[in-house]
Amino acid sequence: MIIILSIETSTDVCSVALHRDGELFACYNIVKEKSHASTITLLIQHLLTETGIDKKQLSAVAVSKGPGSYTGLRIGVSTAKGLCFALGIPLIGVSTLTAMAQQIAVFNYNHYMLCPMIDARRMEVYCSIYKPDLTVAYPTTAEVLNDDSFRDIVSENKVIFFGNGSEKFKTIPTFHQQKIFIDAIYPSAQSVGIVAFKKYLQSEFEDVAYFEPYYLKEFMSK
Repeated sequence: MIIILSIETSTDVCSVALHRDGELFACYNIVKEKSHASTITLLIQHLLTETGIDKKQLSAVAVSKGPGSYTGLRIGVSTAKGLCFALGIPLIGVSTLTAMAQQIAVFNYNHYMLCPMIDARRMEVYCSIYKPDLTVAYPTTAEVLNDDSFRDIVSENKVIFFGNGSEKFKTIPTFHQQKIFIDAIYPSAQSVGIVAFKKYLQSEFEDVAYFEPYYLKEFMSK
């Protein structure tokens, strides 16, 4: 039996989940700004206690690797690495945006393109565009939204935009008839675990000693 603990801390959502052989066993989500450092280990312990799973039963730990909040990513990755070191199990890094796209893909019956967006500064978002099968159509980027953003793709395809950065794109009318918006989609360890199980089966593991979050941009203090 493959049991994967997944951690998601790339935004204000602090989320942990357990999957057994790719099926969700349990998931807890807390939405509270700047709470990850004081919450994540307690949330993991509560998850394991409530499910009756011992840490020694874990096959791997998966973590949302970014892009996203610098502080949140550091907390999530350091927690995951600590567990992997202590237990001697593999670490699986999952793109935050890919995991978000996974949430929508299972309901994408019309086979539209998918564009998860994470809020950054001002009119900037971290985003990527995926085909219905979750292959990348537009690489991960820090996009300053304007009338020309994704023009080539949106002019020829229906695209679903979601995530806390997509509200900004609603204000830009260009090709509005081609854009579909879904509200209240947040990063979750539940979808991290789904992607992680596929990577586990392919032995796509990270080097625990050298793995770092995918910040996308260098840190800038406010």
